[in-house]
Amino acid sequence: MSLASPVWLWLLVPVAVLAALYLLSLKRRSAYAVRFATLPMLERLVPRRAAWRRHLPAALLLVAFAALSVAAARPQADVRVPRERATVMVAIDVSLSMKATDVSPSRLSAARDAAKRFIDQLPDTFNVGVVEFAGTATVLAPPRPDKDAALDAVGALQLQEGTAIGEGVYSSLDQITALQRREGAKVPGRIVLLSDGTTTMGRANAGAAQQAAEDDVPVSTIAYGTQNGVVDVEGQQVPVPVDPPSLAQLAQATDGTAYTADTASRLDQVYDDIGDSIGYRTAERDVTPWFVAAGLLLAMVAAGLSLRWFARFP
Repeated sequence: MSLASPVWLWLLVPVAVLAALYLLSLKRRSAYAVRFATLPMLERLVPRRAAWRRHLPAALLLVAFAALSVAAARPQADVRVPRERATVMVAIDVSLSMKATDVSPSRLSAARDAAKRFIDQLPDTFNVGVVEFAGTATVLAPPRPDKDAALDAVGALQLQEGTAIGEGVYSSLDQITALQRREGAKVPGRIVLLSDGTTTMGRANAGAAQQAAEDDVPVSTIAYGTQNGVVDVEGQQVPVPVDPPSLAQLAQATDGTAYTADTASRLDQVYDDIGDSIGYRTAERDVTPWFVAAGLLLAMVAAGLSLRWFARFP
């Protein structure tokens, strides 16, 4: 929380002075009673009511003054608000290693289902596009507020040879920047890239990451699969372990977030997290009315308790 006018916090000084004077008066009252009253009279001078009742109204009133003092400083709080617009490119690896069955029923099948659920949960005002990449990258659906086209594109993913993660990023960036030029506005963009391997073809990840950073487009990566994945190649069982470090470097270089998922349920959770981060932004909101309301409410409670217990205001 921040304060728009922190100078008004000086009002807390007289509140502290009032608290000190209250404590001093209690000390003097106690000393006076002991000095001038005989022991049999102390029970009459000091009421038998609970001690906390005598102090609660005053304490509430002091807290109310403190809340009103903070309200004068105009407190601001960070809150999550829905984004009105954004462009999301979903880039999915369709290399042959994605047919591994270490994730049931296969990496590609589970990734396809999870991507559909992710796209379906995005706000209707978002532009969403789909890119598949293997040896090269192909735009299956350009970014636009048409979820049906994106969902159909995900359903059409086909396995191919090679892994060109960098090309997947470049193609996604091209779509985002082209849309921004057409609309004449810099709508926030995000690439959500899922892969299970290491770049073996096309341009390097480092160059793609640098371009994404320059375009201010974060890349959230999902390293999908396990270290025990294998695929059948001409009767040979070929290991295809997932490679989280290279994808994490890509995300870190673009101010994105790196995730790992080794099950279909975990992948759903990752997409949910990404959806929350994309669909909302953090904005400052003036919360002065809350502090004013709290201060007034506490003051009224203090007055009510004092009237109820002592037939006077605190």
